[in-house]
Amino acid sequence: MKKTIRDYDLKDKKVIIRVDYNVPIKNNKVVDDNRIVASLKTINYALDNGAKVILMSHLGRVKTEEDKKNTLKPVATALSKLLKKDVLFIPYTRGEQLEKSINDMKSKDIILMENTRFEDLNGNLESGNDKNLGKYWASLGDIFINDAFATSHRNHASNVGIASNIPSGIGFLIEKELEQVKQIIDKPDRPFTVILGGAKVSDKIGVIDNLVEKADYILIGGAMAYTFLKSSGINIGKSLLDTDSIDYCKKMLKNHSDKIILPIDSVNAKSLDSKTSRSCFINEIKDDEMGLDIGYNTVKLFRSYLIESKTILWNGPVGYFENELFEEGTKGLCKILKNIDAKKIIGGGDTHSAIKKLGYEDAVTFISTGGGATLKLLEGKNMDGIDIIDEK
Repeated sequence: MKKTIRDYDLKDKKVIIRVDYNVPIKNNKVVDDNRIVASLKTINYALDNGAKVILMSHLGRVKTEEDKKNTLKPVATALSKLLKKDVLFIPYTRGEQLEKSINDMKSKDIILMENTRFEDLNGNLESGNDKNLGKYWASLGDIFINDAFATSHRNHASNVGIASNIPSGIGFLIEKELEQVKQIIDKPDRPFTVILGGAKVSDKIGVIDNLVEKADYILIGGAMAYTFLKSSGINIGKSLLDTDSIDYCKKMLKNHSDKIILPIDSVNAKSLDSKTSRSCFINEIKDDEMGLDIGYNTVKLFRSYLIESKTILWNGPVGYFENELFEEGTKGLCKILKNIDAKKIIGGGDTHSAIKKLGYEDAVTFISTGGGATLKLLEGKNMDGIDIIDEK
C-alpha cells in the first residue's frame, strides 16, 4: 500500500501538494470549481496539521508564448474564497521570488505556484519529466503529496520527478479514486454491468480486454457501437467508423456474444448539427445518415440488464449529447440509474460532463475525476504518478 498524507508529521514542514486545477476559466474567473473543491480535504488536512502548503498544478496545454494566458491566478482567487483564507499566488515556476516566498512561509500559510506547464516552453521540461526540474521542485519542499488523479498516469516532473527526490504520499482524492474504482474491478457485487460509450473502439480496447473478463455484461453505445455493428454486417450509413478496429470487434463478438450487448435501434441525422432526427431499428439506417444516439428500444433493452445489477460502471456517453436531439439515450440511462439500488461509478471525462449537463449527478455513487487516468486504471495498467509514491 502507498503512503498517504496521514503517514507524515506535517507540522512546520513544507508540503508540496500536486493538485489538479485544470479548470475552465472565462473572463479571468473560474466557471467550474469542481476540481478545486475536490482538493480541499487534503489541503485543509495539511493546514490543520500545521503544514506550510505549496500547491502545484497545470492548466491547459502550453506550447507557445501565447499559451501563457493559461495562468493559475484566477484559480488562486477562487481557492482563497473556498478556503476563506489568503492564498499567495506566485507567478513563477522557479527563481528567487518563488524561493524567497517559500522560505518566508509560516505554519498554515499557503502558496499556489504558476502553471507547471509553462516549463514546457523550455523544451517540454515538465511533461518530459526533466530530471533537473524534478530535483529543483523537490528542493522547495520537505514532503510531496500527489492528489492530482487526472494526471497520475503521466510521467511528469511535477509528480514522478518530485516524488523521486523527497518522501512522498497520496492525498485523500487519489486514495478515494483508487478505493472506489479498484474495488469494483477486483471484487464487484454481482451482477456487474459495464456501460461503454465514446467515439472510437481503439480508445477503449485495453478497457474492453480487461473488463470483459471481469464483468457479467458490457452494454455498448456511443459512436463506437457502430463499429461493432458494422463488423457484424449491418449497414451503418455515414456513422463514425473505426476501420482499424473491425477485426477486433468481430473477434470480441465471436468470443463474448453472451456478454457484449449492442443497440437494437438508433437515432440518426445527416450531420452533427442537424435540426431534425429520425429513429429506426438498427438494420434500417439509410446510406446518407449517421447514427448519433441509442434509441428508445435500446434504452429498454439496457434497462433489463441494469435493474438486475448490483455494480454498474459507466464510461463514455451513449450519444452525441452536445446536441439536444441526441441526448435522450444518455438521459434515459441516467433516469434508470437514479432508481436502481446498486453501486454506480461514473468514469470521469465526457460521461461526467453529460450527466452534469442533464442534471443527474445525484443518480450515481461516485464520479471519478479522471479521464485518461480512469481509463488506465480500468485497463489494469501502471500509473506512473502513483507507482513512484513511497510504500508504507
